[in-house]
Amino acid sequence: MEVRVMTARTVEEAIELALKELDVDRDEAEVEILSRGKAGFLGIGAELARVRVTKIAQGDTAASIAVETLSNILQAANVNVSRTLRSADDPDVGGPIIDLAGEDSGLLIGRRGQTLQALQFLVNLIVRQRMGENVRVMLDVEHYRQRRESSLRDMASKVAARVVETNRSVTLEPMPPADRRVVHTALADNPRVTTESSGERDNRKVTIMPKAS
Repeated sequence: MEVRVMTARTVEEAIELALKELDVDRDEAEVEILSRGKAGFLGIGAELARVRVTKIAQGDTAASIAVETLSNILQAANVNVSRTLRSADDPDVGGPIIDLAGEDSGLLIGRRGQTLQALQFLVNLIVRQRMGENVRVMLDVEHYRQRRESSLRDMASKVAARVVETNRSVTLEPMPPADRRVVHTALADNPRVTTESSGERDNRKVTIMPKAS
């Protein structure tokens, strides 16, 4: 396994230098950002960005198949984004994580992330068919998932506080499974409320209820 740790003024510059040394394209490497660096004031206290870039094994690995599949779909759709393999095999996800960024990245999110979810579903379906095993691929656009999860957690906390104050249940708007899971997890340890999902298919909602004393 070939690895390069590179520093430069920016993360992008460090990545490009490492890719050049490894003689690979961005689709053929796993990129870990060790430090984003900082500009400092008038050059004082400035720190260089630092990345670790690993050349991924070519062939029938989940990461290489996922990147290839995603590249083919985006090319067919004429969507102009860069693809960066954040992790070839993330233990929490159960497979690779691929970050997407670029001028067309907003097109890939959709309303409440529905376009991103559909693209991820399609990539997972193809990868699992080719691998013959239950591998999970996660796609993220401009760190949308992190921002969405933070927003959902804040919303869940505020609604839970209102439920406790009024002692009345609140049913949230319909959400995809990943969003409902965030709400359930965010309030799992709250001693004052409990949550449950109800409804069918796209109309499934989370209800936040006062916990019986």
